[in-house]
Amino acid sequence: MGPGSRSPRERGFDVFLLPSEAIPAGMPRSPEGSGRGRMAGQKSFYMVLGAVAVGGVAWLGMRTLGAPDLPVRAAQGTPDTTGFQGYILGSPDAPVEVVEYADFQCPACAGFDQVQWPDVKARLVDTGKLRFRYRDYPLDDIHPFARLAAHTAACANDQGRFWQIKERLYARQNDWAYVGSEGKAYDVFTEIAGAVGLDVGAWQGCMEAGTHAARIEASHAEALRVGAPSTPTFLLAGRIYPGMNAEMMVQLVDSLIASQAAPTE
Repeated sequence: MGPGSRSPRERGFDVFLLPSEAIPAGMPRSPEGSGRGRMAGQKSFYMVLGAVAVGGVAWLGMRTLGAPDLPVRAAQGTPDTTGFQGYILGSPDAPVEVVEYADFQCPACAGFDQVQWPDVKARLVDTGKLRFRYRDYPLDDIHPFARLAAHTAACANDQGRFWQIKERLYARQNDWAYVGSEGKAYDVFTEIAGAVGLDVGAWQGCMEAGTHAARIEASHAEALRVGAPSTPTFLLAGRIYPGMNAEMMVQLVDSLIASQAAPTE
């Protein structure tokens, strides 16, 4: 069973399972005859000094790695007051809409984006048949950098470059998903931001402010409400499809369009 306490069917959605095609030694002692109070004071002094030194090293390390103090995990229940409905590509008059709930650190999501998405875009989106809506669904327990990546894309969207950075984040997933620290991942994201033509200073300001943290949390909550069991999950005509390839999507969309065009008695 995936995230959430109720099944997708209990939430009013059908679920269709599709086939597969993821202190140093040697510290000097007090001179003979000094009191215990003085020794205790020296010990306390060195303990504080050691703590300050460790803290300073940690702080320098964070600054070197470039990790922002980013509130990517908004407080539970934080409302998204912007009314943001996802990243949308395609004609507003398209007869069919599909919603993808995805995680930037998910290998299967990267596979869909790199292999299937170009075909979906060419055959369905560019032809006016489909409006495609992308929603963030970071699986925090297993993908610790997914929210940071989602915020990277959200801040790029402020400069009109969401779809460009989405492609690069997935294409370079292996460069940041396994680096071991948020700071190192952020360094890669900064490089990608520059490569897709962003004003990196403005993008960094957005990242450091955590401007879109509530948006990402709201999107995550939506995925839980509809009962998305994994990533990527697609919502099409009120039905949940956990995983899809381009051919399946084309067949479903064409079938829906045909049924809409059929005369009613």
